[in-house]
Amino acid sequence: MTGPQTSRPHDVRAFFGARAAGWDAKFPDDGAAYAGGVAALGLQEGQRVLDAGCGTGRALTALRTAVGPGGTVLGADLTPEMLAAAVRAGRDACAGLLLADVTRLPLPSAALDAVFAAGLVSHLADSAAGLTELARVVRPGGRLALFHPVGRAALAARKGHPLTPGDLRAEPNLRPLLADTGWGLVRYVDEDDRYLALAVRQR
Repeated sequence: MTGPQTSRPHDVRAFFGARAAGWDAKFPDDGAAYAGGVAALGLQEGQRVLDAGCGTGRALTALRTAVGPGGTVLGADLTPEMLAAAVRAGRDACAGLLLADVTRLPLPSAALDAVFAAGLVSHLADSAAGLTELARVVRPGGRLALFHPVGRAALAARKGHPLTPGDLRAEPNLRPLLADTGWGLVRYVDEDDRYLALAVRQR
């Protein structure tokens, strides 16, 4: 998702709630990019995966395909209107949908094999708390994919903003943040047509 950076939960809900109905129509060509981001997780049939900040659920079909009918797919978002749009699109057939803040997930510790998170980090009021909570619910050795269908420079150009050294998604900033919150960064891609930071849950 793309919206206000580092906002409080009610600000995020207000921003995305007002845009939920037309969200998929605004980004109609992202499906292949999302499928590629999901593929990077290397999911296996029968595994358990969460789409954190799932929005309208654009990754849920690819996640279900990756884990098969015996796997578990969950989508969590704190904006009811986004989840309602996911239901209207029929994506609730692929996953269980949770109205939840990803900094306080209603899941047991080590319950998941992987987390997919598209555009999530820049919307967290406390990015360290959010990444720590994602680490809590993933087993040691499980994976996290921080994804966006366009890279940082392309996204900044789209918004008319310059890239700044303090951008949390830049590798020199993200790598230590992940390390401090239970993750080891193993792959980093920031190209015009994809942003992907792949991390492994440390023991």
